[in-house]
Amino acid sequence: MSAFQARPAAGRVFSTARRVRSTEVTPAGRLRLDALARYLQEAAEDDLSDAGWTEPQVWLVRRTEVVIRAFPRLGQRVTVQTFCSGTGPRWAERVTTLTGSGGDLVQATAVWAAVGRGDGRPAVLGPQFQEIYGAAAGGRVVSARLELPRPPAGLPAAPWPLRAADFDPARHVNNAIHWAAAEDALAGRDWLPDTAVMEYHHAIEPGAVPALAVSADRGAVGLWLLDDTGQRLASARLRRLDGGCDARRYGPPPPPGEPSP
Repeated sequence: MSAFQARPAAGRVFSTARRVRSTEVTPAGRLRLDALARYLQEAAEDDLSDAGWTEPQVWLVRRTEVVIRAFPRLGQRVTVQTFCSGTGPRWAERVTTLTGSGGDLVQATAVWAAVGRGDGRPAVLGPQFQEIYGAAAGGRVVSARLELPRPPAGLPAAPWPLRAADFDPARHVNNAIHWAAAEDALAGRDWLPDTAVMEYHHAIEPGAVPALAVSADRGAVGLWLLDDTGQRLASARLRRLDGGCDARRYGPPPPPGEPSP
């Protein structure tokens, strides 16, 4: 299993805490991947707000890779820590770690592209970004290249209906919603992933009619959200690496007296 990246020796690390709620878990009580994606997004937004961010930029996620030691579960309290781990000319990498009472549970590494708030065009990272996050990034340069393959030729795809609630203020499907497709692909399987990668190729806008294509073998699932021409909107890969994980691999239950599944 991939090692977790250590917190930086210097620079900004933002920390918050959450309790895993009943609206965020599967029937078995583990934190869903789409709920995890919301944790990541909200921690990033709270970090920017707490830092006093005023640059005329917004951030769109390009790629997220998650390494999972154990899934948080219903009622569990987790600490969420996030920091900037690298930069490019118009993007930055953010590492976010969920920690329970027994240690680190989940770590996500996400690349976010900076775009102008008014025109939506790629924007150069400004001086305020370097002032706030430069020390934690430590001069590390990262790529925003997408790497997941296209779906196999002839792979069937089924309609994946959207809801009005899936759209955010940018008028496209929020990045966390894409992870609900990963939960659809995992449903009914007897294992959970150690790693999960989601890449975002094109925004899903109102009026789109995406289709979900899934390719699965033992311990691995590939999935793609496609538009009506077959163009990729998003790609994902879920893998079980250590061969010893099953559908009950969760973090510890809450202490006595706290909610539990």
